[in-house]
Amino acid sequence: MVGRRRLGRRFGWLWASYAMSAYGSGLGFGALPLIAVLVLHAGPAEVSALSAVGPAVGALIAVPLAPWVEFRRKRPVMIMMDLARFAAMATIPVAYAFGRLGLVQLLVVSAVVAAARIAFNAASGAYLKALVPPDDLLSANARFESTNWSSIAVGPPLGGAAIGLFGPVTTVVADALSYLLSALGITAIRGQEAAPRTTGRGPIRAGALFEGWRHIMGHPGLRPLYLNQMLVAGLIMATEPLLAVLLLRQLGFPPWQYGLAFAVPCLGGLIGSRLARRVVARFGRHRVFRTVGTLRAVWLIGLAFVGPGVIGLVTVMAVQLAIIINMSLYSPVLATYRLEHTPEHLVARTLTAWSIGQQASIAVLTALAGLLADVTGPRTALTVAGLLILAGPLLLPRQDPTSQHEPEPSRGHS
Repeated sequence: MVGRRRLGRRFGWLWASYAMSAYGSGLGFGALPLIAVLVLHAGPAEVSALSAVGPAVGALIAVPLAPWVEFRRKRPVMIMMDLARFAAMATIPVAYAFGRLGLVQLLVVSAVVAAARIAFNAASGAYLKALVPPDDLLSANARFESTNWSSIAVGPPLGGAAIGLFGPVTTVVADALSYLLSALGITAIRGQEAAPRTTGRGPIRAGALFEGWRHIMGHPGLRPLYLNQMLVAGLIMATEPLLAVLLLRQLGFPPWQYGLAFAVPCLGGLIGSRLARRVVARFGRHRVFRTVGTLRAVWLIGLAFVGPGVIGLVTVMAVQLAIIINMSLYSPVLATYRLEHTPEHLVARTLTAWSIGQQASIAVLTALAGLLADVTGPRTALTVAGLLILAGPLLLPRQDPTSQHEPEPSRGHS
């Protein structure tokens, strides 16, 4: 068995900070749709709008943030984005306590959190590339992936129990505090961070806003992976509000079972992320993209057959487990390839462009799925999503993207 690679104290603080916010978000998994259903008695269209409109607005806000993030030191940016998410999430329990909580506020909070998440991820990706040697990037990304899935495995059952005991906004409070703890963890990282190549002062050139997309669409390996990711991730995420309505309202699942249905399969994320390095070493990155990228898409149709009771719960778990094992293996390989094939002066803008495209796709597909569910029912919308996602593997690169475009040598500071 291969020993665990040591990535240094500074990476340890970065990873710990990520874990703090990830576990807080795990506790708050699906919190806003859940509040919309249980507190505001929202229907399928309203729940889907909450999951779509807020992130879509957040993606638009993030567009001008990309050059701003690129031309600044990354640790202060990450701290600012954590504090922004803390402040936004903290408004929900305050409004709930005074009986003033409404759908519009949930939409605004969703937009602010989405924009801050995109900017944070862009800054952290650029910081990670400068912090970790190239040979260790896959190990680092696999650790983030493993932490992400373990947080979802542990968080939703505890969050569901907390909601049952203490009320519907309990997990929102935990999520908000996790961002504050993450900011403190990033503050604890020591060491001099290299200054960006430009200061970013003065007006941002219009062309700078779109450099990330130019790089992605001009790269023969990144372009098909980007298009595939938008379709597959968009359709997978579009099922979340549909399942919330189907399981909680139509099939009568209690909140703790709803959380359990998503939490237990996330243990598969630990399996996939831990296998990523070995699988790539044995089979090569291209085969992972083609085979695992296909396997993560073919299982979604199973959600259309969810029924009541234990059998329905097991069906959701089985489908989610199959999807998550393949997603957790695929994602760190994709994240590593993306960093390796992006010049250092474009990392933040490329990651922002990638996140915006993916978030926009999720927003559009979630809104369309919600409208379809409002007319035909959530089960029909789940069936359509499961059929459409089967086109995703057709977008994967047919040739080895590693041989198509060699990564540009790093020109920045280590």
